[in-house]
Amino acid sequence: MNLVRPRPIWRAQCHWKSQELWRFKGLRGIHKQRERVEDRRWPGWEVVVGIEVHAQIKSRKKLFSGEYDSGVTTAFVGDTKKAPNTAVSCFDAALPGTLPSLNPKCVELAVRTALALNAHVQRRSAFDRKHYFYPDLPSGYQITQRYAPLARGGYLKLSRGDVTVRITQLQLEQDTAKSTFHAGRRVSLIDLNRAGSGLMEIVSEPDMRSPEEAGDYVRTLQTLLRAVGSSDGSMELGSLRCDINVSVNRHGQAPGTRCEIKNLNSIKFMMTAITSEVFHHIELLESGRTVPQETRGFDEDKAETFKLRSKEDSPDYRYMPDPNLPPLLLSQEYIERVRSSMPELPSETRVRLLSMGLSERDADVLMTVDAGREVGFDGEIGKGACLSHRMTHDLLGQLAARKETFSDNPVSVKHMGELIDMVQSGKVTGTSGKTLLRHMISHRSLDSPSKLAKELGLIALSRDDSSLVKEWCLEAIEELPQQAEAVRKGNLPVLNKLVGKVMKLGKGRANAETVRTLLLALLRQER
Repeated sequence: MNLVRPRPIWRAQCHWKSQELWRFKGLRGIHKQRERVEDRRWPGWEVVVGIEVHAQIKSRKKLFSGEYDSGVTTAFVGDTKKAPNTAVSCFDAALPGTLPSLNPKCVELAVRTALALNAHVQRRSAFDRKHYFYPDLPSGYQITQRYAPLARGGYLKLSRGDVTVRITQLQLEQDTAKSTFHAGRRVSLIDLNRAGSGLMEIVSEPDMRSPEEAGDYVRTLQTLLRAVGSSDGSMELGSLRCDINVSVNRHGQAPGTRCEIKNLNSIKFMMTAITSEVFHHIELLESGRTVPQETRGFDEDKAETFKLRSKEDSPDYRYMPDPNLPPLLLSQEYIERVRSSMPELPSETRVRLLSMGLSERDADVLMTVDAGREVGFDGEIGKGACLSHRMTHDLLGQLAARKETFSDNPVSVKHMGELIDMVQSGKVTGTSGKTLLRHMISHRSLDSPSKLAKELGLIALSRDDSSLVKEWCLEAIEELPQQAEAVRKGNLPVLNKLVGKVMKLGKGRANAETVRTLLLALLRQER
């Protein structure tokens, strides 16, 4: 098979390609020349970072075998993870005579991701074999898209600062098996359940200039992948892994030799690894030595990088077209159909939240847990949005107190919206709303908030119940005589204790401002 190959995106030589090269004319204006930033950690030096992200595709079946995927994160069969080596087809195990069959769902989710990254989806892409010999790769090669990827170009605007990271390409590829070292038996165990799972490799240009920018890039990408539904993006569970390319040069000089740090599964560790590698490069260069091009690992305990092997280049992998897979041809109609089904993107959600009156910090918090997209912000802009934000923060706080994550949240979007509307309309007070939310989380009730409020006696008091509020105020004054006397003498901050006592007696049903006014009136009458 003879294919016309475009030149590789990454050069085989030991230096980054020129920053001025940009393949897609329509995107030339996206990337601005970065201004010089002096970092006090390494004065006089410039750091250049590029990232290769491997994101596991959120599909029920693997990329080529049709086997149900029960790998690290996509354990759909019976809603539990399968035992090792029980979700393996003959193709996954590389048995002779087996042929691949492409999963169209993986293609759709990858196209959706490419569109979200503003990338150009290729009408024609092709699959290659990348040869290397590890125990967790039964066939001795990985099916990927090195030279004719699914999408090229694109960009991702970071959440902080005016920084845009260009995307080189997005390609489909197989995941490997999982190897585990058994220290007691001194053997390595291979689990093929993950073998053949669909991955998206998203390669960035070397546009980042600090560990913090690299962390922001991965967080922003995680949010985007979750928003479009193409990947869980969980580094802790292994559905998103990063390879980091780092180089160092003096300001005004060409980028230096790059080293690759493999398989980082935490943003914190990734930023620490970049910092460690930068200091390692600077130490070599300042002592008159050269930086060898190599692949390095990261020791979490020592917070240091270490050499794994000399860096392989494209010829070392002996790429060749996969003879069992024809080119992938996508019609423009198919691409537009995927585009029309796209959900709201995180950047659009963030603009919507800011337009409702939330601060950038509050919008970032909601975006981090994906609540900004899932919790409705209806009602009056400003007041309604701030109330939604406050209730959502209460939800996050209570989940954190129970050591649960947002994914464990039992409160549905519908019930959260109803609760916010009840507080907004005054049907329940803010205090009662918190109590009601705590009950919904702890009891995991499926009943509506309005029904629960009636059952728990949390409905706010009306003006006709002013006599009841007065009784609670008099009871609070009687039970807290020292605080009452302090308020009579002009120590108004102590009044908050009396208000809190009244709210406790009324289970939060009374309006706090009404209680405050009534308490002051009663205490002044007694003088």
